Amino acid sequence: MKYYLGLDVGSSSIKIALVDIQTGKSIGVLQEPETEMSMLAIKNGWAEQDPEDWWRCVCTGISRIKKQFNVSSDAIKGIGISYQMHGLVLVDREGTVLRDSIIWCDSRAVTIGESAFAALGNDKCTRNLLNSPANFTASKLKWVKENEPEIFKKTYKFMLPGDYIAYRLSGVMNTTISGLSEGIFWDFKEDDLADFLMEHYGFETSLVPRIVATFSEQCSVNENGAEESGLTMGTPILYRAGDQPNNALSLNVLDPGEVAATGGTSGVVYAVTDRLSVKESARVNNFAHVNYKKGEAVRIGKLLCINGAGIQYRWLLNNLDVSSYDEMNTLASGISIGSDGVCIIPYGNGAERMLNNLEVGTRILNLNLNNHSKAHLCRAALEGIAFSFVYGMDIMKSDGIQINVIRAGNDNLFRSEIFANTIATLIDHDIEIYQTTGAIGAARAASLHKGDFESFGQHIMKNDYVMTYRPMDNKEEYKKAYDCWKKELELIL
Repeated sequence: MKYYLGLDVGSSSIKIALVDIQTGKSIGVLQEPETEMSMLAIKNGWAEQDPEDWWRCVCTGISRIKKQFNVSSDAIKGIGISYQMHGLVLVDREGTVLRDSIIWCDSRAVTIGESAFAALGNDKCTRNLLNSPANFTASKLKWVKENEPEIFKKTYKFMLPGDYIAYRLSGVMNTTISGLSEGIFWDFKEDDLADFLMEHYGFETSLVPRIVATFSEQCSVNENGAEESGLTMGTPILYRAGDQPNNALSLNVLDPGEVAATGGTSGVVYAVTDRLSVKESARVNNFAHVNYKKGEAVRIGKLLCINGAGIQYRWLLNNLDVSSYDEMNTLASGISIGSDGVCIIPYGNGAERMLNNLEVGTRILNLNLNNHSKAHLCRAALEGIAFSFVYGMDIMKSDGIQINVIRAGNDNLFRSEIFANTIATLIDHDIEIYQTTGAIGAARAASLHKGDFESFGQHIMKNDYVMTYRPMDNKEEYKKAYDCWKKELELIL
């Protein structure tokens, strides 16, 4: 058998997957380390990681998965890489890392991005960047220039986390349009590097690695990479993308009208469009999707994040007298739609970008101490999180998104019939559930350098499909409950 290897470089761990090239079937997935990687927070709001830790975990994980599934290095014919978005890695001419990576959840560059947005203007940023510079990679690089000038002076190239792992495997520094767009380095109007932002921040274009196609033979494992990783010299790296575009690809979300949803600790709605028009740049991020092609196909991924999602349900698990999510779901199923008036606003995990960065918090409303029980809280929590997804999708619709189908991973929230049925009914579209991971998607995507998207989609349907939630008939009951929740939220706002 022959295999593709998938690497998913997260901030908590590295996920490694092997898939059979012929069938697309997952052979196995593991994570390294088995607990969590460390994160450095020198100051409040800062978050850094040592890229060398990622590399060590990649090498250890590759060794483990080969041994566990008795796979030889020669049988691995290609590599796909997914990675945590918006991180910043700086290297000198020898490729030596100059400082710890400033990762996605670090907020030190917020004011820098806000200042650039004000100076460059809303129209320019919205039209050309499709976003505010905000706290993305470009603004983090500007922070280094202002606060660590000696490090900036030594910098030969900046890279995103996935670029760095590809470099350690190959000795070649390159990046992708999708990657540059997530760092807010891409000008969509000019379909080229955002020279005006680079100039505003005082960056030379020589800092940008060579750009390669997302699906292509980007580089290959060199002698050093082979020695340290245990892979065979010459094994090609055939795909690279940030985690959210990659998660969408893993669910076969590639064309306009297709939407990927994630219901973990936080929630994500990622929708694909072929339009560059943007109305909600302050609340929705816009990036080049994995199948965006310069001068050809316009494929934009619109990303909306909901911080207060699964963390809300987990809080209830930890603080109610219940033993499991299954028990909570069973309790919730005994309560009628609308939770007998109990309403939970779930935004208790910091500022919500889709609410214009307000910190609304979690609120439990209309609770009657004589009539309501923990079962009502369980139902109201599931409904409140589902309603926040629907509210977010309404924002995306106002930004020009059309929804034909939603595809979601079989994670905690989407295992709940109440949660999934509520969303499917209110948006009046099916929700397809798939059992997959970003590492599996990255491994399968290594096949797409050949351009066979049809087989790619068939492999996902054949190997990963679980079930479909369809809109319920009693839509008015769901709509009434949603309207009550929305009224409470808008009173708060």
